[in-house]
Amino acid sequence: LAWQERAVAAHGRHAPRTDDARRAGGVDEGAGADRAMRDSLILLQHEPVLTLGTASTVDNILTPLERLPFDVVRTTRGGEVTYHGPGQLVAYPILDLQQSHTADLHWYLRTLEQVVIGALGDLGVRAGRVDGLTGVWVGERKLCAIGVKVSRWVTMHGLALNVRTDLADFRHIVPCGVRGRAVGSLHELVADVQVAHARDALVAHFAREFGIAAWEQPGAASNRAR
Repeated sequence: LAWQERAVAAHGRHAPRTDDARRAGGVDEGAGADRAMRDSLILLQHEPVLTLGTASTVDNILTPLERLPFDVVRTTRGGEVTYHGPGQLVAYPILDLQQSHTADLHWYLRTLEQVVIGALGDLGVRAGRVDGLTGVWVGERKLCAIGVKVSRWVTMHGLALNVRTDLADFRHIVPCGVRGRAVGSLHELVADVQVAHARDALVAHFAREFGIAAWEQPGAASNRAR
């Protein structure tokens, strides 16, 4: 995901194959204007792919690499192997934690979790955390994985929420390297939910938790989530 690092370096707010891209708006001078440029949220669905964190090995990939039906990509995020694919809502926040928020990685992770917990609550699902494990869970099933990188307190990578995800593709891995824990998808709990529903709830709670008064959606960004 080198494009994300280039976007951070350029204070960009576009990415390939985006469903949506939004940035903080409503301020137009001084430090506020810089925050408006930096606080961005890129939303997308990936084609099927496995991604590895910086320190990941292939030990948690259960299928021989030559037999995998999709690519394996090494990224710069933390965490272990995970799967991305259609029906999964991926969110990449680009925030300057030091300038505009709280320069604390633990705070950032817990706030991302709260964004998802709030969004799922709006969709009628009671979700929560599991002690010692990053992510968002419903019972014993993990619906949202989180893996981030922070460079000079500017955030990269983010979270992946299973909305209408084909969970069969997870059979190739030990998700996030956590054995004995299952993954889940929102559509198992809310049969008619669509990615657009989760997207709208996530955007609203992201703004609330990170104190963003308004979103501006770039006119060039596509809005393909359904």
